[in-house]
Amino acid sequence: MDQLDTLYERLCQTVPGLELRRNELMSRHTTFRVGGPAALMALPTGETELVAAMALAAELEVAPLVIGNGSNLLVDDEGLRAFVVKTAPGLCRCGGEGNVLTAQAGVLLSRLSGQAAQRGLTGLEFAHGIPGSLGGGIFMNAGAYGGELSQVVSEVRVMDGEGNIRVLPASACRFSYRHSAFADSGEMILSASLTLLPGDREDIWAHMAELAAKRREKQPLEYPSAGSTFKRPLGHFAAVLIDQCGLRGLTVGGAQVSPKHAGFVINTGGATCRDILTLIDQVRERVFQDTGVELEPEVRYLR
Repeated sequence: MDQLDTLYERLCQTVPGLELRRNELMSRHTTFRVGGPAALMALPTGETELVAAMALAAELEVAPLVIGNGSNLLVDDEGLRAFVVKTAPGLCRCGGEGNVLTAQAGVLLSRLSGQAAQRGLTGLEFAHGIPGSLGGGIFMNAGAYGGELSQVVSEVRVMDGEGNIRVLPASACRFSYRHSAFADSGEMILSASLTLLPGDREDIWAHMAELAAKRREKQPLEYPSAGSTFKRPLGHFAAVLIDQCGLRGLTVGGAQVSPKHAGFVINTGGATCRDILTLIDQVRERVFQDTGVELEPEVRYLR
């Protein structure tokens, strides 16, 4: 019996309400709809279950892989010999007072921005069409249409590998373009507070509707993807470079550079992780060869 088997048995005994799945296909938990089985997955429905599961994993020296909505992940076809903890949508409590919203890590950004709009709070409209969770969004400082979570996050509540919980101000999160301190620290995001501004409800909803229409018009939302495949290179736009290199529509197996938006690699049906990785490599090689610009993937590859 290895550590994951032991962890499974101990979790069944000590956290009986926690939903556990063995050999769960990660393709069910990523927006790319790609990925082999995870050896063990936990889907906590509250912070008590989450903290208990993380504490037991630490005791057994099993390093958990924490995911949200899987909207920025590419998982290997062979799967993961790992303990995966999925926070979305189980950790879904959301509330607030005044112009501050507080939400758990598993709350979807689309729901959170809707909550802000209902409360007449502006500043989160950009996140309405982002398919990720709050925790995952903070982890990578998600953004769109000129907005980023770093602009509105005021505090982040985290737990380290030893179970210690602390609250960090935004200044300690070291936010930068598609990056935060949590990508390096290993701390798990439990919840966060976002400070917004009062606004007109009708104007806020109208702005979100306008951004949603732009997304439908310009992005291949009808296909599984991880959103923008590449980070924005300094002084350039990835999609423009890819298009200039004649790569729009380039296909490997079931993976394709979207004919609608060259910055998206999409799953046209039956794509494997290998298809997507091969296509990403081909795009990067061609763009570098033709323009001298090195594209950096925004998608996290897990194996």
